[in-house]
Amino acid sequence: MLRTPDRPRCHLAPTHDRRRNPNTTPEGTTAMTQNTNLEELCEVGVSVWLDDLSRERIESGRLAELVATKSVVGVTTNPAIFHAALSNDGSYHAQLRELATRGAGVDATVRTVTTDDVRSACDVLAAQFDRTGGVDGRVSIEVDPRLAHDTDETAAQAVELWKIVDRPNLLIKIPATAAGVPAINQVVSEGISVNATLIFSVERYELVMNAYLDGLEAAKAAGHDLSRIQSVASFFVSRVDTETDNRLTKINTPEALELRGRAALANARLAYAAYQRVFETGTRFRQLDVFGANAQRLLWASTGVKNKDYPDTLYVEELVAPNTVNTMPETTIDAFADHGRVKGDTLSGKEASGQALFSRLEAAGVDLADVFDTLEAEAVEKFTVAWKALLDTTEEQLRTLRREG
Repeated sequence: MLRTPDRPRCHLAPTHDRRRNPNTTPEGTTAMTQNTNLEELCEVGVSVWLDDLSRERIESGRLAELVATKSVVGVTTNPAIFHAALSNDGSYHAQLRELATRGAGVDATVRTVTTDDVRSACDVLAAQFDRTGGVDGRVSIEVDPRLAHDTDETAAQAVELWKIVDRPNLLIKIPATAAGVPAINQVVSEGISVNATLIFSVERYELVMNAYLDGLEAAKAAGHDLSRIQSVASFFVSRVDTETDNRLTKINTPEALELRGRAALANARLAYAAYQRVFETGTRFRQLDVFGANAQRLLWASTGVKNKDYPDTLYVEELVAPNTVNTMPETTIDAFADHGRVKGDTLSGKEASGQALFSRLEAAGVDLADVFDTLEAEAVEKFTVAWKALLDTTEEQLRTLRREG
């Protein structure tokens, strides 16, 4: 029997009072009650992570409050999130002024500010990290997306970020591009925990799983403690429906229109079946499991609904399975807390239905390979644009502060 993470992941107080959480309110007064809907999600094996971070969220206690009341046990970030934070959050002003006075360059400033935020978030989630044996309580930080097509530079920056943040509950996000996959292998081999991100197709996901296993085998050979290495594979969801729906609308046949809003979930079902083959029944992982290796959990990313015609909890309710992660914007967390439903495991045993839906999409005229290639290219470009915008915004702030003296 393979050793998989124990359920539930819920970071609740001892069983004599499971409704109470040991975390206090931001004011440090009384414990808070967890939301029932999110508790139920947690109980069936889904870890709730927040897809957002800012200094104001940390310093005001809002992040700690989400941990205490909304079952949040992890945080993911990306260049767009950091750009939004530095553009709108006055909490960075004092640090930016200090860095400007010291003559720090824009790249160094962005690295200092973002790694400080991630380190602080790691500290907020340290209790969840300890309580779950290092499985949850994780915070992700992404390598510079401009390096997405450079294996060596991506790996080098991942190692550098790991050292700068210096927290065991960190995850380094590496885009799973053709160049990123071998970087994932290399970074894991050095004993570093990785969030393999921007995965859109099952084919690419299978390469990511193999890269993770390659990395674990190399890490073992190098003498690293495999039990300390964690990884998630961030499989993007809503964008698949957005791109596929656009193509189906252009095809504009009754068969095509009837398939809208179904591709993303079919893709996720196929991905979860691939996960089960590798990490639940696979011989290769079994050989690493006995040395303490951890399965690379699937993380459902981009789970905020973009089409308002779809239920706002669609990509939570229909992506429930043991040992998975769902990283959500706060609006989606709030929506699920308010009216979400846990219907049990909605992914296991659904591979055939997912494949049948893919066959229907292709018969309708959708080139799925092109869909996934397009989505990856667009995602890398979007994050690259966001990173450049972050640099431009920060440079302007530094320039202004230097003029002010």
